[in-house]
Amino acid sequence: MLYTSTRGGAPAVSSARAIVDGLAPDGGLYTMEPASIPKLDLSAMMELDYASIAAKVLSALLPDFSEAEAKDLVEAAYRGKFPAAWITPLRDAGDDLFLELFHGPTSAFKDVALCLLPHLMKRAAEKCGSRDDILILTATSGDTGKAALEGFRDVPGIRILVFYPRDGVSAVQKAQMVTQEGRNVKVCAVEGNFDDAQTGVKNIFAAMPAGLSSANSINIGRLVPQVVYYFAAYFDAVRMGRIEAGQKLNFSVPTGNFGDILAGYLAGELGLPVGRLICASNANNVLTDFLRTGVYDRRRPFHKTLSPSMDILISSNLERLLYLMSGDSALVAGLMQSLKTEGHYSVPAALLEKIQSRFCAYCCDDAGTKAAIGQVWQAERYLCDTHTAVGWSAAQAFGKDNGPVVILSTASPYKFPAAVLSAIGAHCDGDEFAMMDALEKETGVPMPRNLRGLRDRPVRHTDVTAPADMLAYVRAKKAEKSWAD
Repeated sequence: MLYTSTRGGAPAVSSARAIVDGLAPDGGLYTMEPASIPKLDLSAMMELDYASIAAKVLSALLPDFSEAEAKDLVEAAYRGKFPAAWITPLRDAGDDLFLELFHGPTSAFKDVALCLLPHLMKRAAEKCGSRDDILILTATSGDTGKAALEGFRDVPGIRILVFYPRDGVSAVQKAQMVTQEGRNVKVCAVEGNFDDAQTGVKNIFAAMPAGLSSANSINIGRLVPQVVYYFAAYFDAVRMGRIEAGQKLNFSVPTGNFGDILAGYLAGELGLPVGRLICASNANNVLTDFLRTGVYDRRRPFHKTLSPSMDILISSNLERLLYLMSGDSALVAGLMQSLKTEGHYSVPAALLEKIQSRFCAYCCDDAGTKAAIGQVWQAERYLCDTHTAVGWSAAQAFGKDNGPVVILSTASPYKFPAAVLSAIGAHCDGDEFAMMDALEKETGVPMPRNLRGLRDRPVRHTDVTAPADMLAYVRAKKAEKSWAD
């Protein structure tokens, strides 16, 4: 299996090279050919442990890694970083099923992939014969940044630079990033929103193609590990008696950059009985409109919401879906050019019909998000974060008559304590760090250990840049011999 650019203007490469490079030189995303995706034998996977399931999925989609090699990397990546070997447990909360993806070192779903990506990248670089240092550039809407910083912290031969929107993340998310330790890490705020930061990073790749890679889900090595937990959730649902083996299972996915939900699509292509993929959006509902109409239009107000990791108007991974479902790189290149120059595009009716056969979409605003948190807490004493609440709301709109739904729970509620406290009707006072303590006292739900004492950790990263100055900033930092304090 070779990886090709979604835009068709770059040579096909190995899976190892796709991981090392991150982004194709024509600006497209590296993606497998649709016909090359194999089918996995589910009956042989049902009773496997998480690491063994992951090894089968990784070796199927990243064929430069054997199953045995992939299992070694998975075990090394997750050892000691999650409280249990089954790292993404499925929780039963009344009629609802929540796939908890936040038990890693930074309390967000990004840990599942970003604990593994440094191991994949180091091994991929060895396979490609690369001996040069790699600079990881990452734009974050909140959770990717900290998870990437922690994953790549002090990895030899790799440095990582994270950009985040200065006023577009929660206080807890910001504190996690700006207090990050490590001799090879840098964090810089961008005077703009996530789309400004993400566009800036893509422009830097175009201007400086050598020696750079990405930890965003534009990197296929970030995306593939996320496919694994769809298999894990399905097998859990069978063991819990919520579905029969072979029955289709729906998934509701809080969605911003479209990577997490695309992982569900790839799970289905590998043979998992995935039903509908429910795209759950907040007030920045560009994906909801697209999946309903076939028109993608970013020319709309940008809303700062209670679910900031989804505050995105340019969803990069949608480009991969367009290629995987059309097989037409010329079409995709034209659509992406229209998005860049005109701010919108429309897909052909036949392609929209194919997309709608697998995906549906719902959205809710901040009021709906808070109502969802309060309702689930009152009914089941299950505490949701703001993003998971959007996923729950979409699952309710989808309806239980359409079959069982797994809701992806993407972050700990302690990362957004003010909103969660207010939503459950509790008193809110002080800063977000005081509210974390209040949330634990009010609910009895334990605070993640990695978030305790966050307020008292020293700030190490104070750089700020305008979007137009990001390239100059990266060039200056890349030229520095050492980032150590």
